[in-house]
Amino acid sequence: MKQELKYKRILLKLSGESLMGKQQFGIDAHVLREYAEEIKSVRDLGVQIGIVIGGGNIYRGVGNSSDGIDKVTGDQMGMLATIINSLALQSALEHVGVFTRLLSAIKMEEIAEPFIRRRAIRHLEKGRVVIFGAGTGNPYFTTDTAAALRAVETQSDVIIKGTRVEGVYDSDPELNPKAIKFQKISYLDILNKELKVMDLTAITLCKENKLPIVVFDMNTPGNLKRLILGENIGTLVQHIEIEPIKSNHS
Repeated sequence: MKQELKYKRILLKLSGESLMGKQQFGIDAHVLREYAEEIKSVRDLGVQIGIVIGGGNIYRGVGNSSDGIDKVTGDQMGMLATIINSLALQSALEHVGVFTRLLSAIKMEEIAEPFIRRRAIRHLEKGRVVIFGAGTGNPYFTTDTAAALRAVETQSDVIIKGTRVEGVYDSDPELNPKAIKFQKISYLDILNKELKVMDLTAITLCKENKLPIVVFDMNTPGNLKRLILGENIGTLVQHIEIEPIKSNHS
């Protein structure tokens, strides 16, 4: 009996820091292998998967030029860091038997295909896991924004953001044990409460295109598969329709 899928095409957003495991920087091979197995379990259900991964475990970028590196150069270094992580994830996925394609927003033909929207969608349709590297290819834009952009471009059903916590809270649950978790929340509430789910540009792009976001704990084995099969896991960020006020006049 075929299992019913809640989402058929997803954009999975992973932070670079998630690949560190318990290390201070770099890539933990154990975490990489676990993520590959989680992604494979969902791909095997017939889900089409795009992935955007950050580069914070290798290079965080710069806020100013006090260290001698200007903002644009720092962001370009960050884009290259995402390519390193993307290559690592691609290799891990192929080791567990998953066909992948790495598409880069920056031209580097010997390493990755250039990002072409129609080609990306064709790869997804053929069942390949598509990893989108190098962010948007532009400075001043985060990988959160790149994830939102690629999800909209590839007509994904949802952005699934894997984190170290179980969803969206009213404060940092790692610092505040009494933090309250939201089951559902609107884009506007995310913006008004200044909750650090994704950056302002990414949330706005999702809001304008009514693209839902699910924030969940990627480090719990089986969570991704359960989410895809419709279990109530994590926090759903979505467009909430406001019911019109009915007039008393006939």
